[in-house]
Amino acid sequence: MSDVLNISVGLLGHVDCGKTSLAKALSTTSSTACFDKNPQSQERGITIDLGFSSFTVSPVPENLSRYKVVQFTLVDCPGHASLIRTIIGGSQIINIALLVIDITKGMETQTAECLVVAEITCDKMIVVLNKIDLLDEKTRDSIITKTMKKLRVTLAGTKFKNASIVSVSASPND
Repeated sequence: MSDVLNISVGLLGHVDCGKTSLAKALSTTSSTACFDKNPQSQERGITIDLGFSSFTVSPVPENLSRYKVVQFTLVDCPGHASLIRTIIGGSQIINIALLVIDITKGMETQTAECLVVAEITCDKMIVVLNKIDLLDEKTRDSIITKTMKKLRVTLAGTKFKNASIVSVSASPND
């Protein structure tokens, strides 16, 4: 019996869609190279290199009971177009992609590029509609539904046509 099952999860998406905030919200363990600790990242206000953090699931799901611990290692990839090589490098070490989308902006250029990278390098993907807290409460549900429908059309031509789509707020304002 192996003690730990590690699943590497890549956070992919356009710059400023909230990938690092999502990693912070999910993580219980952080490495020295996570959450934009690089001084250049802090100065520029963007992720410029891969960040690593993790969390564990307890209790272990029954279908994985041969493991004592299931650990998810989050690989926070940059979103800026000029850092596509780093994004591609990060995608080589992930088992599943989280395609993070700022719901107030929808699909953007780097989002589409990250979708292509994920299609080449991953078998599984979950779409995360982030920043739902920025939507007006009265129209939030309808905007989420409309955005999900648009994404289903976009995903229909990919191997991720049945990917789960979830809506979250990694940094809730309320």
